[in-house]
Amino acid sequence: MLIGLLVLVTCQLCGEAVVAALDVPVPGAVVGMLLLLAVLVLRGRAAPEPVARAGDTLLGNLGLLFVPAGVGVVQYGGLLAAQWRPVLGGLVGAWAAGLVVTGGVVQGLLSLQRRRSARTSA
Repeated sequence: MLIGLLVLVTCQLCGEAVVAALDVPVPGAVVGMLLLLAVLVLRGRAAPEPVARAGDTLLGNLGLLFVPAGVGVVQYGGLLAAQWRPVLGGLVGAWAAGLVVTGGVVQGLLSLQRRRSARTSA
């Protein structure tokens, strides 16, 4: 599992380097995981066993990463209660924006799929 964790951390480090070099507003971890995805797709096989085990272990402990957010909610509960309207507005607005973007992406992908299937059947 140590080798798998090393591969994941190396991908994250490469992602951080790409973000720093190109000065793009994307987290380095996201770019690193996209790099890992690209490598796996180019290989044409599933992730190697050590990488899969490391990923499964990290996903199994993902709940621990939400502890700081929960502590923040408890610590700033009074502020959240006093400012509930802007917080609720932000939550609903983010939800609605996510829903609209997801719907647009799905519609675009379905349109693309229909055009491709029409070209192959013609």
